[in-house]
Amino acid sequence: MDIPRPHPLVIVKLGSTFEALRARQGGDFEHWIADGLGAHALPLLVIDPRRGDALPDPAGVSGVVVTGSHAMVSHREPWSEATAAWLAKLVARDTPVLGICYGHQLLAHALGGEAGDHPQGAEVGTVTVTLGEAAATDPLLQGLPAQFPAHAVHWQSALRLPEGAVLLAGNEHEPVHAFRAGRNAWGVQFHPEFDADAMRGYIEMLAGELASMGADAAAMRERVVDTGAAASLLGRFARIVETHQGA
Repeated sequence: MDIPRPHPLVIVKLGSTFEALRARQGGDFEHWIADGLGAHALPLLVIDPRRGDALPDPAGVSGVVVTGSHAMVSHREPWSEATAAWLAKLVARDTPVLGICYGHQLLAHALGGEAGDHPQGAEVGTVTVTLGEAAATDPLLQGLPAQFPAHAVHWQSALRLPEGAVLLAGNEHEPVHAFRAGRNAWGVQFHPEFDADAMRGYIEMLAGELASMGADAAAMRERVVDTGAAASLLGRFARIVETHQGA
């Protein structure tokens, strides 16, 4: 008797990091995410709609992680809009979805919310994320500290959440650092896949732009810390996907 192979956990690659940082860190967003997911029983599939990769049939997917990107959701690139429509189908099926940064904003947009430029500008560096009351019973975030450090690099945000979405975390600059839509779809504005070296690398690569904004890149580098609680979300999500696949 043949045992059916489990459906893959898909990483949708919608962007790439800086070439110098990719070489230094030994990989790109999808590699950092795969490392963070940890050991799991599901096959892993990486697709890149930007280069024309076909988005798989939603019925054949166990879960999805959508990466960050240096693009902007508000530019409505064809590959981005096609991915948004696909994400809406996954959420309708209760397939577990985790959108990170660009993926977070795209998920909000896909479900009827709005993504666009943050009215107060960029948020870059290690920031403090504060959980909301709803996080206490959320399958992904429950049990995390009430406040924890996380790495962030974003100019755009989820400006308006989809109808029925649950706000889970934020901070003074970014009120929507995490939300849940339906039972199994999450967006996080921060980067659980970044380690401290990746965050310092981003500050270094953006030093000129940060200086033009009046920010002190050297001081920002000094404030970078490890973000274990934020990083744990990838492994937590992998467990949710495994449980859902086995249900």
